[in-house]
Amino acid sequence: MNVKTRSYCGLLNKTDISKEVTLMGFVDAVRDHGHLLFIHLRDIKGIIQVVFGRETDQEAYELAQTLRSEYVIEVHGLVSQRKEDTTNPQIDTGEIEVLVHKLIILNKSKTPPFMISEKGFHDSDTIPESPVDEDIRLQYRYLDLRRQSMQQHIIKRHEIIQTTRQFLNQSDFLDIETPILTKSTPEGARDYLVPSRIHEGQFYALPQSPQLFKQLLMMSGFERYYQIVKCFRDEDLRPNRQPEFTQIDIEASFIDESFVYSLIESLMESIFKSQKIDIPVPFPRITYHDAINLYGNDHPDLRFDMKMVDVTDLLTNVGYSIFKTIIAKGGIIKGINLKGQASKLGKNTLQNELAKDVITKLGGKGLTWMKVEDGKLASNIVQFFNESEQAALQERMGAENNDVLFFVADTSHRLVNEVLGRFRLFIAKKQDVIPKNFHKMCWVTDFPLFEEKEGVLTPMHHPFTSPSEDIRNITDPKKLLAINARAYDLVINGEEVGGGSIRIFQPEIQHHLFKLLGFTDTDIDRQFGFFVRALQYGTPPHGGIALGLDRLLSIILNTPSIREVIPFPKNRTAMSPLTSAPSLVSDEQLKELHIKHIQD
Repeated sequence: MNVKTRSYCGLLNKTDISKEVTLMGFVDAVRDHGHLLFIHLRDIKGIIQVVFGRETDQEAYELAQTLRSEYVIEVHGLVSQRKEDTTNPQIDTGEIEVLVHKLIILNKSKTPPFMISEKGFHDSDTIPESPVDEDIRLQYRYLDLRRQSMQQHIIKRHEIIQTTRQFLNQSDFLDIETPILTKSTPEGARDYLVPSRIHEGQFYALPQSPQLFKQLLMMSGFERYYQIVKCFRDEDLRPNRQPEFTQIDIEASFIDESFVYSLIESLMESIFKSQKIDIPVPFPRITYHDAINLYGNDHPDLRFDMKMVDVTDLLTNVGYSIFKTIIAKGGIIKGINLKGQASKLGKNTLQNELAKDVITKLGGKGLTWMKVEDGKLASNIVQFFNESEQAALQERMGAENNDVLFFVADTSHRLVNEVLGRFRLFIAKKQDVIPKNFHKMCWVTDFPLFEEKEGVLTPMHHPFTSPSEDIRNITDPKKLLAINARAYDLVINGEEVGGGSIRIFQPEIQHHLFKLLGFTDTDIDRQFGFFVRALQYGTPPHGGIALGLDRLLSIILNTPSIREVIPFPKNRTAMSPLTSAPSLVSDEQLKELHIKHIQD
């Protein structure tokens, strides 16, 4: 195997014609024409066609007859121009081929459990569609990662990480590692616990984030820190969640929100540009209150408009009994306008599929619809609305011919926002009104500092987020619920990609906030004693943000889940089909860790 003279398949071009080359890689596909054998050879840089012929070299030709998909081979041959009618636009090297005079089989392969090749020999060739169960792909991830599309995902992951490092290095940030084995502290999700062999009955926790340590680094005077870091959360999985994930973690001292906005917008601009995507900066900012009221959630998808509109005040005397009863009980009515889709939605779809089936699955109790036809509203209930009410609805909703208006009403304002927000996303996807290959970013700001769950105050983000005003003398829960946090989320295409805040840096405020959350002095000392003590030694104002690298990559590469951009992810049940982790361990190992398995 002559490594020094090796060329890469995907890097050869017409300037290499008549050159002797050595290539190494995987057999991607084989086509036998009797006297000639054509093989697609694949390596990390791409694919090229190599040709074995009796006239070129009889020995190499006969050995090539034994080749099968995924064999690892080395070939020596002459780069040649392909005839015009045999070029292959499917591959970058489709105008050339290599006439082989020497073949070495470096290793054989069993028949793969699924097709790996993604390219045909000619433009007219089609690779058969054979959807592979995801668990099979993950079980044989080392084969799945050989596919060119998957390799491109991982290569682009590398490129984006390098772009991030370069940008932050040039911005005077220091890459500093923080511990993986750390202390369990309440941060919103369950910890993964690691038992200690040396300290009987005690546990480390895998970090949900480097939050406390990066704040300690600010207290240590490093001023600008970043880390591309693994984090762990024992929570239920979704397409955009994994038990272990990667964050771009950033913290800086002597800054405010404007510094974070400017820094991250420039970073995003650099990252997207590295993938040949231009994005407009600065990003728009929307308050938490407006996001909830206009889009139904705190991570609004702004790629399409369709804002939620409150029409309650227009219908106080309406004849439609459902609306009238809800308004009388202090409820609310909100609507959205689906532009230009009335002709595409029949009455059966509107009345039965959407108003009865879909809306209940989205958590609602009902859905009212009206089409706009010939300048007038049309539906099975329009007779309960007088002319002035219909005109007012059309004006408020910006309704035009061929639009469809949808309304959700309930005594619970929160339910209306949540349900109509979900329906907004559902109908936009169903009717295909979300622009393709388009990215829309925004900052969501002015989050509440606290939220109430089952009558108990909890932090909206985490207990280290700075309030927008001094809370040291405030104990009234109603007043506390009205206070905003100096927190912000970065949202792209309706996905929360990052979140951060300006931190509490004064020990008195931090101690008071812990107290408001119900911590006793003993609790504070036991769980956060090291951190609270550090605050007392002169802490600079500081803040930061954490960006989900996997989510960001998934958005940029337009993949259906973050599993497509992670080399070795877990499946939907937080298990690795590749390694069968998690798995049982021996009784001896448990005994060393002072753990006993209790069976139900």
